[in-house]
Amino acid sequence: MIFQALFDCMDFTSWLLFSFAVLLLTDVVRNWRPHSFPPGPWALPFLGNIFTGVDFKSLEKLALEYGPVFSLRQGSERIVFISSHKMVKEALVHQLDSFVDRPVVPLFHEVFKGIGRPFNPHYIITTAVSNIISSVLLGQRFEYSDPSFRSFLELDNEAIVLAGSPLSQMYNAFPGLLKYVPGPHQTVLLNYKTIMTFLKAQVAKHQKEWNPDDPRDFIDVYLGEMEKKKEDPQAGFNLETLQVCILDLIEAGTESSATTLRWALVYMMHYPEIQQKVQAEIDRVVGQSRQPTVADKPNLPFTDAVVHETQRLGNIVPVGFPKMASKDATLGGYVIPKGTAINTVLASVLVDKEEWATPDIFNPEHFLDSEGQFRRREAFLPFSAGKRVCLGEHMARTELFLFFSSLLQRFTISPVPGEMPGLEGVMGFTHSPSKFRILAEPR
Repeated sequence: MIFQALFDCMDFTSWLLFSFAVLLLTDVVRNWRPHSFPPGPWALPFLGNIFTGVDFKSLEKLALEYGPVFSLRQGSERIVFISSHKMVKEALVHQLDSFVDRPVVPLFHEVFKGIGRPFNPHYIITTAVSNIISSVLLGQRFEYSDPSFRSFLELDNEAIVLAGSPLSQMYNAFPGLLKYVPGPHQTVLLNYKTIMTFLKAQVAKHQKEWNPDDPRDFIDVYLGEMEKKKEDPQAGFNLETLQVCILDLIEAGTESSATTLRWALVYMMHYPEIQQKVQAEIDRVVGQSRQPTVADKPNLPFTDAVVHETQRLGNIVPVGFPKMASKDATLGGYVIPKGTAINTVLASVLVDKEEWATPDIFNPEHFLDSEGQFRRREAFLPFSAGKRVCLGEHMARTELFLFFSSLLQRFTISPVPGEMPGLEGVMGFTHSPSKFRILAEPR
C-alpha cells in the first residue's frame, strides 16, 4: 500500500528523475571495474572517458599516472592500453596467442608543380608510393594527373585524418546513436562509400577482361579462387570481401610509407647537416650514374639509419591498430578477460627513455654502432610485433629505402623561406606532418 501510494503521487518529473537514478545505478553496477582489471581515470556515467584524449601524448601522461597497463572506458566498453617496450613486447611477443583477435571498430566497420619552385609534395609522394601497391593489386599504375585516382587518394587521406577526431572516436563508442548525427564520422563514411565505388569499377573491369589462364594481378588471382570455390560460400571468396581486401591493402601499402617519406623531408629541412651526410654517403657508394638499389643498402648504413630514425620519431601509427584478447590473459598483474579491446601504444616504445639515448631528438646514431655500421634495435616497433605484425613490413622497408635514397641522390631539399614546417604533427588515425611546401634543387 505504501509503495502504491508513493507511485500514485509521483508526477512526470519525479518519474523522470527516478528513471534516471535507476539508469545511473545500472550503469555503475554494469561497468564497475574489477579490482584485477587495469586501472584508469574515473569515467563519466554512460559516457565513460570519451573526453579523455587518446593521442599518444595524452596516453603517455596516463601511463605515467596509472602504469604501463591501464584502461579507458568508451561508452560501456573498456579498452586496455599497453605502454613501454617491456610491456608491449610481453603482450605481442611473449604472449603470442593472447592478443591476436580484432575488435569491431564501428567507424571502419561501415566500410564493407615544377622543381625549383615551392610545392607541396604530399600527393606526388602519395601517388608514387600508391602506384607500387596498385600495380600488384590492380595491374596498373596511374598517372599523377589522373583525376579519379587523385580523388581516391584525397578522400582516403581525409578519412584517415578525420578518423582520429574526438567525434569519430565517440562514434566508435555510440555507433547506433551517432549514426544519424552530423560530424566528421559522416565524412569518413561518405568518403569510404565513394572509394568503394571506385574499387567496384576496377573489379568490374577485371571481371569483364578476366582470362583464367593469364592472371595479371591480385584481382585476377582472387577471381580465380572465387571460381574454384563458387560451390563453397563458407570459404569467403566473394566480391564484397575482394573489394574490402583491396581497400585494406591499398591503405596499408600507401598511407604509412607516404607519410614516413613526408616526415623524412621535414627532418631533412630541419637537419641539413644530416642531409649532406646522407648525400655524401650516396655519392661515395652509388654515384650519380645509376639509381640506388636494395643491394646498396648494406653499404649505406647512415642512409639506412636516417630512414629508421624517421620511422621512430615520425611515429606514424602511435597507438597501433586495435586488437582484442582472444582468451583470458594476465598482463602486468592484471586480468584481461577474453573479448576485451586492447591498444598497444607503440609510441611509448619508440620514445622509451630506457631504450633510446635521445628519445625526443632526431638522432640517426640510435641505429649505428661504434664503427658506424647499421645496428638493429629491439625497441624499434613501428610495424608492431607478434602475430599481428604489419603484413607489408618487408615491402615498406624496401620502398622507404629506395625512395629516400633516390630523392637525396638527385635533389637537395630545403624549406621555402619563412615557411619552415613544424615538427608537431597532425593526429588522425595516423600521425602525419602538417601541410608544408618545399624547394627541391637538382644536384
